Amino acid sequence: MEQKILSVSELNEHIRLLLDGDDLLAGLCVRGELSNYKIYPSGHHYFTLKDDKCALRCVMFRSSAEKLRFRPENGLRVLVTGRVSVYPRDGAYQLYCSSLTPEGVGDLHLAFEQLKAKLEAEGLFDRARKKPLPAFPKRIAVITSGAGAAVRDIIRVLRARWPMSKVIILPVRVQGAEAPPEIVGALRYANRWQVADLIITGRGGGSIEDLWAFNDERVARAIAQSEIPVISAVGHEPDVTIADYVADLRAATPSNGAELAVPDQMEMRAHLQQLRTRCREALNKQLRVRREKLGLYAERRALRDPLRLIEYKRQLLDSVSLRMVSAQRESLAHRRRAQAEYAAKLDALSPLKVLARGYSIARNTDGLPLRSAAQVSPGEKIDLTLSDGALRCAVEEVYHGHNEETAGL
Repeated sequence: MEQKILSVSELNEHIRLLLDGDDLLAGLCVRGELSNYKIYPSGHHYFTLKDDKCALRCVMFRSSAEKLRFRPENGLRVLVTGRVSVYPRDGAYQLYCSSLTPEGVGDLHLAFEQLKAKLEAEGLFDRARKKPLPAFPKRIAVITSGAGAAVRDIIRVLRARWPMSKVIILPVRVQGAEAPPEIVGALRYANRWQVADLIITGRGGGSIEDLWAFNDERVARAIAQSEIPVISAVGHEPDVTIADYVADLRAATPSNGAELAVPDQMEMRAHLQQLRTRCREALNKQLRVRREKLGLYAERRALRDPLRLIEYKRQLLDSVSLRMVSAQRESLAHRRRAQAEYAAKLDALSPLKVLARGYSIARNTDGLPLRSAAQVSPGEKIDLTLSDGALRCAVEEVYHGHNEETAGL
C-alpha cells in the first residue's frame, strides 16, 4: 500500500478538523491559574492557563474580552469556558476562550473589589475631598430613572420636608450598558450649567447586576469631579456601590437621600418656636433686671435730691480751694526765706564787701586783674579799685615774695 504524503499545512488542517469535530472539545470548562497574561493593541487577550504539572495556551478574542467585568491578573485562579482547536500556522493547539470567571468568587464581586482598591489608592474616597452639603438648597437635581419608584419617593419626601426647594429631574437609564454614559452626561450637564445646588443620584433596589451602573468607573470619576455636592442614594440599606464611596454623602435609600438633602420644615418650625420662646424669656429677664436696677437708682439720694449733691460738691470745692491757697502761701513763704538766705550768702561773697574791708583790686591799663607781681614792671601804670573809687598809679619798684619790708608797705 502506497503511503500518502501530506504537507505541513494539510496535516495541521486535518488535525484541526479532528479537534473541531470532537464534541468534548467544543464546549470545555477548564480550571487553572493565569500566567503570562497580555493584552495586545488589537484588543485580543493572550495568556497561559496552568496547574502544578502542565500548561495550556489560551486566546480570548476582543469580542469576548469586552464582556469581562474584572481585570484578569497573573496568579488568579479562574474557570475558563471555550473550545480547543489548532492554530494552523504554528501547528499548536490552544484553548479559544469565550468566558473567564474567577474561581470561588463572582466576576462582579472581583471587579467591584478591584475598582474599589484602585480608586481608594487614588484618594477618591478621602473624607478631606468631600464637599459639605448646603443647609438650605434652593435647587436640587435628581439624576435617576424618570419612570422608576425612586424618583417618586424622592419627590414625595422633598415636598413633605422642604417644599421651598425646586426639584429638577434629569432622567437617565439606571440599568444596562447605556446607563453609565447617560449618568455621566447628566452629571456633567448639571455642573456645566450649574442647574442646582445639590445633586441626588441613584435608583431603587435590585440585584448586583441591576445596580452595576453605579459601580462603573466612569460614573465614579464623574461624581468625584462634580463641583456640586452629590448624594448617592442607590438600592436598599445593605447595598453598597462604588458611587457611595466616592459621593460626598451616602444615603441608605432614595427616600433617605431626600431626607438628608433638606431639613424637615416641621422640625425647623419647632426649632424656630423654641428660639422665639427663648428670646422672649431672655428679653423678659433683661427687663426685670433693668427694672430692679432702675428701682435701686431711684432710691439713691442723688436722684431724689440732686441739689443736695450739688451743695456737697460746692462745699468740697471750697474746702479744696482753701487748702490749695494755704498750701500755695506756705510754699511762697518757704521760697522767700530760701531766697533771703541765698541772697545773704551771695552778698557775703561779693567783691564789694571785700573792698569795704580795706582791700583793693589792681588792674593793668587793659582792665585785666593783676594776680602776680611778675605781671608788671617798674614804670608801668596800674589802676587800683577801692570801695569808693579808683586810683591811677605808677609802679616805681617791684618786690617779689613776702618779706617784712613789703609787709610794712
